[in-house]
Amino acid sequence: QCSVLCTRTVGVLAHVFEAAGLATVALSLVREQAEAVRAPRTLHCEFPFGRPLGAPGDVELQLDVLRRALALVARTDSPVLEVHPVTIEDRAEEPLACPIPPRFDATAPPAVAEARGLRTAYERQRAASGRTFVGRVADADGVPDLVARFVRIAAGASLADVGLDEHQVIAASQDVRAYYEEAALGLVDHVPAARQVESWLYGSTETGAVLRSARDALREAGVGPLVQGYLMPATQ
Repeated sequence: QCSVLCTRTVGVLAHVFEAAGLATVALSLVREQAEAVRAPRTLHCEFPFGRPLGAPGDVELQLDVLRRALALVARTDSPVLEVHPVTIEDRAEEPLACPIPPRFDATAPPAVAEARGLRTAYERQRAASGRTFVGRVADADGVPDLVARFVRIAAGASLADVGLDEHQVIAASQDVRAYYEEAALGLVDHVPAARQVESWLYGSTETGAVLRSARDALREAGVGPLVQGYLMPATQ
């Protein structure tokens, strides 16, 4: 749903900018939507969601995508839809083989103990990359507490019971996902294929199972699909 919305929004904005005299080029990952929107100039890339320029670290491919996109600026025979010749397969069905550190606190819920155990890997990746996407509602110190709140939601507690509104629970789920995905990168020695880390989180970790259960509990409670989609994306 998000990819469709983004494609439509970009198409509409492209037409607005063109009417104001600004040439535009859009990058597409969903060809059907690109064809429907008919933006003035579009380069479609058959790449996985989240990687419109190709794989991380593949500078040659990334530059090629940008060169092909910018080459469309001079085209006036709109709408133009060019297709990049390279295809990158989505390998989400192959979860990342990522060893999870042992949990040392037998008194904590398994997902909470797991989050604490991943802290060293998270810090290693943050030091290597120099950045983190954790911090919308909590820093790394607060992630185990966020996981504990999702444990309670999965057990039937309401958002009010755990002190979160719908906007905060969305942000909390993003913090938890970012923490786990960054920790996973600190546990492996290569760049994973697209969405392999996501599949690892939801298919191989205690917290992934909690997020699934929390999503189900919120759905039963009548919480809207937007919140549900952030707890567990449609790709899972």
